[in-house]
Amino acid sequence: MDSKINANLNNKIKELAKIAEKSTIIDSSLYDKHDCKRGLRDLSGKGVLVGLTEISEIKAKDIDENGKEILADGELYYRGYSIFDIVSGFVKEDRFGFEETTYLLLFGRLPSKRELEEFNQILGEFRELPLSFVRDVIMKRPSVDMMNVLARSVLTLYAYDPNPDDISISNVLQQQLKLISRFPLLSVYGYQVYKHYFDDGTLVIHKPDANKSTAENILHLLRKDSNYSEIEAKLLDLCLVLHAEHGGGNNSTFATHLVTSSGTDTYSAMAASLGSLKGPRHGGANAQVVKMMEDLAKHAPNRTEGEVRDYLAKVLDKKAFDKKGLIYGMGHAIYSKNDPRARILKGFVKPLAIEKDHEEEYELYKLVENLAPQVIAEKRNIYKGVCANIDFYSGFIYKLLGLPIELYTPVFAISRISGWSAHRIEELSNAGKIIRPAYKAVSSRHDYVEMDKRK
Repeated sequence: MDSKINANLNNKIKELAKIAEKSTIIDSSLYDKHDCKRGLRDLSGKGVLVGLTEISEIKAKDIDENGKEILADGELYYRGYSIFDIVSGFVKEDRFGFEETTYLLLFGRLPSKRELEEFNQILGEFRELPLSFVRDVIMKRPSVDMMNVLARSVLTLYAYDPNPDDISISNVLQQQLKLISRFPLLSVYGYQVYKHYFDDGTLVIHKPDANKSTAENILHLLRKDSNYSEIEAKLLDLCLVLHAEHGGGNNSTFATHLVTSSGTDTYSAMAASLGSLKGPRHGGANAQVVKMMEDLAKHAPNRTEGEVRDYLAKVLDKKAFDKKGLIYGMGHAIYSKNDPRARILKGFVKPLAIEKDHEEEYELYKLVENLAPQVIAEKRNIYKGVCANIDFYSGFIYKLLGLPIELYTPVFAISRISGWSAHRIEELSNAGKIIRPAYKAVSSRHDYVEMDKRK
């Protein structure tokens, strides 16, 4: 296309975009008038009840003797088990916990030693892609975004399934187990191909190891020499456990329920969940934390409390970092006093920081965690407390592990598909009606105008 024509077309689209945007602006007062909960949340941030689940529970409040809600330490339960107890269990026994956690989420109980061994064997056998899939699907259409690779690959796997539309629980379980096993391959291979085609990197494709854990396979597939330390694999495994599930109300899991309720196939449902997680308001926050902290280090060379406080204030004033007014990794829709997942990660990150000679950077993270809530309270009218969330430390851990930033959100997906799988089965098992929330039409009426009378 001629460059002049192309420029004119782009300008015309920009003009039309302004018209489209203007036509869709809704008077904000109408939300109050019609008692519409924007984002399905009330003014206090409490989510509107739209469903029931037994997969997990998030708790951030208690009831006092007068029946009033009071802020409490954040708690997270997988199938009724405290996340602290789950983590303490496999850490104490010095073993990997993600596969056990996945079993718990899917089947509602902790596996016996024999059941876990059998489950690991199943995941190991499924940890392979169809013949020539990497060459025909991933390599022929490389992408700069690994979440795009994941979603596209998942939808393509539909064509390799002899019973893709069978939504019986037994068939869906097999589909989900295969995807749980394959997500690390799709993510890492997509990244390797991206580096090769867009960054002139050497293309290294390792075969997965059926006898290794999910965390070990990620590092094995990613690194050219396949080498990693035990502490690296165990800490990555911990991150997978903590990201595996977080209630039915988070955006991507609600997408799982929403799309599943239509009766569609597993691949379409998981692609929808991936599309949600790709959004920077959901799955991309930990990458933003790392970028923000690197920018902070440049603008606060002495790393004093005054320098850091001044930088954070500028971030909130949209004068620093990405000019969006957000201190990434701070605040959560539910947790106010603390995020239990962040509390757990914080206790494990220091040994890795010392091993990687990044203890000074770890201290900077601690300083920001302490100062950010104070600065936010000074700059914003907040209705609840602000605390560090899991993204604050998970991005730092991924950086210490040498994970490329392009894989931060895919690693989130590798973990969260365990929760999505459990929620998809839960929705199918309790299927009744398609999920269809109400929208109130607030547009005015118009008389039709004939073409020659329009201005």
